[in-house]
Amino acid sequence: MRLFMRHKVIPVVVIVVLILVLGGGYAGKYLYDKYSYSNEQADAKSYFGIEDENDVPIILQNEKSDLHARLIDGVYYMTFSDVQNILNDRFYYGQEEGILVYTTPSAIITVGVDSTTTSSTDGSSEDLGYKAAVYDNDTLYVAIDYVKKYTNFNYTAYTDPNHITMYTQFDQEIRAVIKKSTKLRLRGGVKSEILVGLEKGDTVVLLEKLEDWSKVVSPDGYIGYVENKFLENIQTVDLLAPSDYAEPVYTSVHLDGKVNLVWHSIGGKAGNDTLSSAISNTSGLNVISPTWFSLSDNEGSIESFATQGYVDTAHANGMQVWAALDNFNNSNFHNGEGSTAKVLASSTSRKRLIDSLMSEVRTYGIDGINVDLEFTGSSLEDITADGGEDYIEFIRELSIACRAEGTILSVDIPVPMGNSFFHRKELGVVCDYVIIMAYDEHYEGSAEAGSVASISYVENGIKNTLEDVPADKLVNGIPFYTRIWFTSTDGTVKSQAGGMSWANSYISSNGIDMNWDQETCQYYGTYTQSDGTVVEIWLEDAESIQTKLNVMDVNGCAGVAAWQLGYETSDIWPVIEAYVNK
Repeated sequence: MRLFMRHKVIPVVVIVVLILVLGGGYAGKYLYDKYSYSNEQADAKSYFGIEDENDVPIILQNEKSDLHARLIDGVYYMTFSDVQNILNDRFYYGQEEGILVYTTPSAIITVGVDSTTTSSTDGSSEDLGYKAAVYDNDTLYVAIDYVKKYTNFNYTAYTDPNHITMYTQFDQEIRAVIKKSTKLRLRGGVKSEILVGLEKGDTVVLLEKLEDWSKVVSPDGYIGYVENKFLENIQTVDLLAPSDYAEPVYTSVHLDGKVNLVWHSIGGKAGNDTLSSAISNTSGLNVISPTWFSLSDNEGSIESFATQGYVDTAHANGMQVWAALDNFNNSNFHNGEGSTAKVLASSTSRKRLIDSLMSEVRTYGIDGINVDLEFTGSSLEDITADGGEDYIEFIRELSIACRAEGTILSVDIPVPMGNSFFHRKELGVVCDYVIIMAYDEHYEGSAEAGSVASISYVENGIKNTLEDVPADKLVNGIPFYTRIWFTSTDGTVKSQAGGMSWANSYISSNGIDMNWDQETCQYYGTYTQSDGTVVEIWLEDAESIQTKLNVMDVNGCAGVAAWQLGYETSDIWPVIEAYVNK
């Protein structure tokens, strides 16, 4: 009986053991499948988004970007637009002539598309050994190594697959050392695909540290995840900018104190004879800007009203002469024959224009050039956002000539209102002074009546410009004129503009009651004519000018410029002089 029971128990034990063995096997397999490291390799081309064999994705500042370079004839290129937007917007492309231009503080360097040789206005040339610029599928590309000659960045190119790591900013980053060979994975987790192997001693950039994994950048630019247990010697390091790059130095000429400038409208050479009488009631002026030079044709020629007697008179009265250049006074530019865009788009016409200006400077001993090329609309000239590239290139090239002669260069631009094509930041670098025309808030043709220069318009214009232009270069332009507005019963709005005395006479003769408007910081008056037309005036006078000068003083502006001489009343000058002498 006992023997029988013993024989019966043995099979049961065997079954239990088998169950345990099988269960353990399944458990082991489950644990292995769950916790073992995947050996699956991620597709590197898909990871980088490589489109073809010449496509070279760019890892910018340790981040995957939408930027792609091209590998052409063994040379790495970026699109011209990417070069301007990411690396250096001082590069300029003269599309009509097919030339790539780079302007330094003292020279203009040019190279043709598909050319390997540069030429400079300083007489030098260089054989690069590669094409500086090429077209590929109608897109202009610029060699990265050529850009690097004039730009503070570094890059490293890798193959198999093609990609580039690039730094344009040099601050700090956190680094760690791999203490044991492991794998960089696409995502955190042992089952994620492998991007690349990491060897003991490799240095990675630590982007984000999580509980068990960290997001890092491998030495060859892959961005993925590694277990924290493989990281050691974590520390913050300073990034070093390339040692072979020197930032260009743009020197400037400044007056000893604040600028006190007034524009003098000259309708012809005979207008120069009005200078002595026009300045007889002024005080404190140190700069006068006669409207002497106008673009006269599409080849860069100018019409000039300059005379030696005017310069001598100005100098005898303690004033510098900053002669103004405009694109709206010559008859050819009124009748549509003249095109500012054509003048500025050609290197030949730009050079002719600059040479003509500097010849006048030397002939008459002119102290400065004041550029007033206005984007005035289709009735005169419409320099579009695209034309802004030609405009700023002209200013760069003119600045070289002015810098060489010790001639002060100032430019007149409107307040910032979406018009970034003026390149205010670059103007603040290459010019000696940037003058914002903080008037024409409401202008002839405006759909509604309003102030020419309310205090908020002036203040916002100054503050927004200071985001790009240093305070010691920013001069604020103020109006000596007032607009009288007429709104008819059908809603039609018209206006007339005139000087301060003219406006005061109109107010007096029509018995208009003027009251201080705190919102605009001007005296405001209105009345209704017999036909129902509503007349409104926002008056510019000594008190309104004072409020503008107060804002300029608070913001540390470099001075004041006024449009125009002869429109002011004599009580204006002591107010401005007190500001200038602070």
